[in-house]
Amino acid sequence: MRIIIYTGKGGVGKTCMAAASACKIAKSGKKVLIMSTDAAHSLGDVFDRKIGKEETKITENLWAQEIDTVYESEKSWGNLKGYLKQLLSAKSGAGIEVEELLVFPGLEELFSMFRILDVFQKGVYDTIIVDCAPTGETLSLLKYPERFSSFVRKILPIERFGVKTIGPIVEKTMKVPMPAEAVFEDVESLMDKMERLQDLMLDKDIVSLRVVTTPEKIVINEAKRNFTCLYLYHYNVDAVIVNHIYPTAAMEGYFNKGMQKQEEALREIRESFGEVPRYYVQLQQKEIRTLETLEEMGELIFKDSDPNTVLFKETIYEVDAKAHTLRIYLPFAHKEELNLEQGERELVVGVRNEYRRFPMPAEFSQKEIAGARFEGGYLNIVFE
Repeated sequence: MRIIIYTGKGGVGKTCMAAASACKIAKSGKKVLIMSTDAAHSLGDVFDRKIGKEETKITENLWAQEIDTVYESEKSWGNLKGYLKQLLSAKSGAGIEVEELLVFPGLEELFSMFRILDVFQKGVYDTIIVDCAPTGETLSLLKYPERFSSFVRKILPIERFGVKTIGPIVEKTMKVPMPAEAVFEDVESLMDKMERLQDLMLDKDIVSLRVVTTPEKIVINEAKRNFTCLYLYHYNVDAVIVNHIYPTAAMEGYFNKGMQKQEEALREIRESFGEVPRYYVQLQQKEIRTLETLEEMGELIFKDSDPNTVLFKETIYEVDAKAHTLRIYLPFAHKEELNLEQGERELVVGVRNEYRRFPMPAEFSQKEIAGARFEGGYLNIVFE
């Protein structure tokens, strides 16, 4: 089974790209489910039909689902959330403020990912396509397994085995409510699912993330930050899709300056995403809406390639904080061809007439380059 996750800044056409690739894979004969984890669902809009929280059949091999984030959230931690609300209200009294305190950014999206885990483990489909929430929410949910498990362990005041024995005494003397059995069951289920989700997401033979961007400076910057963060967390980004490219004929005359800016943006995309496969999509004359137009778009994007395969699996760069080293994948470069430039926010690596741009990792933002050496196809840059 494959899981392919599409992410990117809001408004870049992420849903259309995800749906188009789902249509192409389904036409090849594979059984495909496309799921939306974004609270502002658009799948129903692009397929031009009603899609709900249950799996809806679109064609012979294609199903779609818009995950109900509130429902998944209550199912995953309803008992624990109720206990935390009771705990916070014990001294201060209940109110809307307590509800607001229990709204963690990205948490509902994380619980939506649990639904993906459930579908994966049932093994009904060959491929799951995920139309993910915009970039910020995606990154926050990928960080949650470690952070939320730590939070839960700190917030529970007593171990499970002690609740029935000394729990009533603590509750009476300290006026602190003790968690019920169902709360501990929620915690165990959450911790287990988080570990299994993390293991699955890091399996590069199964899970690929694909970043959708447009040739605009602000959007490219967001895509670069997204790309860097995903790689530093060891997730596999196997493609970048550049959407909304204006054809040359449309940019003549009054829009000529826009063509120049677009060319500069496309050059920055080439320099920023290096060896990762890139797919370019021109702005279409008709709206991408309905199954027919999505199938046409799927053929247009991937042409002769198979979107269901893992398109790329190398580690492009990684940070070794202890050794103050940034390792960059440059398999065909030679030392005498290399040029390094360090800016405030990015590192520019030149090889012959080609340039690569890397957002500067936070660990090295205040450091200077001390040296660099090639080793096993990687450029090792040391900072001090």
